[in-house]
Amino acid sequence: QVQLVESGGGLVQAGGSLRLSCAASGATFDLYSIGWFRQAPGKEHEGVSCISSSDGSTDYADSVKGRFTISRDNAKNTVYLQMNSLKPEDTAVYYCAADPIIGCSLVARDFGSWGQGAQVTVSS
Repeated sequence: QVQLVESGGGLVQAGGSLRLSCAASGATFDLYSIGWFRQAPGKEHEGVSCISSSDGSTDYADSVKGRFTISRDNAKNTVYLQMNSLKPEDTAVYYCAADPIIGCSLVARDFGSWGQGAQVTVSS
């Protein structure tokens, strides 16, 4: 099973940028589709973005389209989430998740391996 570690979270002002990284180990990384999810206090996990293992196709939640970009570097076993034009409503704990599924999914139950999460706080 793959192990995941997120990094790159922090505090940023509205309009700023952050890049999250998700480093994987313990499995053949390029066979895994990766999803980014977030959870704000009192709310359920929300699918933010995903990137497939098969063809690198991506998907985004409507709330982040045009602002967030997901990418993967299989040589480094790492997936990135570039977050631009951040808003206070983007404040949450961000998790990356992995599963050897075919395609891309923003549904949390499709993923079996999860990282510990990274806090992102956007101040107004």
